[in-house]
Amino acid sequence: MQAVRDHDLAVAQLRRSYEAVPAGQPVRLAKRTSNLFRPRSAPSSGLDVSGLGGVLGIDPVARTADVQGMCTYERLVEATLAHGLMPLVVPQLRTITLGGAVTGLGIESTSFRNGLPHESVIELDVLTGAGEVVTARPEGEHADLYAAFPNSLGSLGYATRLRIELQPVRRYVALRNLRFTSLTELTGAIGEIAATRAWAGESVDAMDGVMFSPGEAYLTLATFTDDVSGVSDYTGQDIYYRSLRRRPHDALTTHDYLWRWDTDWFWCSAAFGAQHPVVRRLWPARWRRSDVYHRIVRLEHRHRVAARIDRWRGQPARERVVQDVEVPLARTAEFLHWFARRVGMTPVWLCPLRLREPAGAGSARSWPLYPLRPGQDYVNIGFWGSVPIAEGAADGDVNREIERAVSEAGGHKSLYSDAYYDRESFDRLYGGGTWRAVRERYDPEHRLTGLYEKAVARA
Repeated sequence: MQAVRDHDLAVAQLRRSYEAVPAGQPVRLAKRTSNLFRPRSAPSSGLDVSGLGGVLGIDPVARTADVQGMCTYERLVEATLAHGLMPLVVPQLRTITLGGAVTGLGIESTSFRNGLPHESVIELDVLTGAGEVVTARPEGEHADLYAAFPNSLGSLGYATRLRIELQPVRRYVALRNLRFTSLTELTGAIGEIAATRAWAGESVDAMDGVMFSPGEAYLTLATFTDDVSGVSDYTGQDIYYRSLRRRPHDALTTHDYLWRWDTDWFWCSAAFGAQHPVVRRLWPARWRRSDVYHRIVRLEHRHRVAARIDRWRGQPARERVVQDVEVPLARTAEFLHWFARRVGMTPVWLCPLRLREPAGAGSARSWPLYPLRPGQDYVNIGFWGSVPIAEGAADGDVNREIERAVSEAGGHKSLYSDAYYDRESFDRLYGGGTWRAVRERYDPEHRLTGLYEKAVARA
């Protein structure tokens, strides 16, 4: 099969590029897109992953897909929808890669049923720090690597191929947008839906929400269906998140539902003027994408144009607060009230999740580098923007407060953005002992950058 032969050649090229990296130099992937928000020094040596961006095959009977590590979800979804299937969890942004979602975590509205993307991985091939490619599965010789790979951020190796489970899907998604004026009532509804997978007598296949303020929040309940009277289009002038306030009921094609947040990068496109009606008409639709906005942000990080304009206007410097945190459902309302008082950033994304439970008897497995509790409901809370740095405060102080508040609530935060933990706290929260044991086995010479160095030291 040609696809397999091409894959083998691509893996061989990846290994050659890895061997060519001089000892002591950082190892990075040579990739065009990134969904990280941690500023880093420019890579001195990039691994050649140019041939690892495709779908190798789909088995519609077994409902599985073999996918290369650098394949974007945009490309993966295009291939699976042709078979009436989709990944169990499709992260919100088109250019997130499958390998990136597994090693760096991902989430979306099906996560209250299906957990996180790595929980649907049947097996994966990993290029380790020792330069070997091993196949890791839940059981067997490399089960330790399989368990530790999620949230390792490339510190234990890079996925070259993953076999994942798929689920059947319908052509459309019917939406109910429920308004809540009490966060306690909202979290109560999340708990009921998570337990029953239904609301008001109708099944719920996916669920997320938005908090505009503690007194105005919405849950969007999605049901896959083949029968709708019409569909909305949020790739043009209409903006998806604004529809929650005015449309109690809505419908989208399944394709458009999966990418409903990408067109405006949730609501962050407003920072570039892309939500202004005149600008929106002039801004080509093909450029209304998260990766385009992310490139603009990277240019700002490099040249600091907006920061210089703020200084010229006499405005205070700003601290970037771009985070996704998981808080236990029982503490979510409390945390959201604290966040509204202390940080005041709105809107805020809400995405319930629970570690995936097996179809038969037994509880969900835990994952040592991101130890959420099996059987416990959480809410992912996403907030992306910046706040003024108060007089006498330092850049990073607000993020440090958020880290403390999340930990006190029994939660965790994703590591794609700024982190400020000391090493002892980091190891306690993110499975430091397990990570070190697995690293010693698969990267005994420590060629790959450590997890703490990547996540906190920005190496």
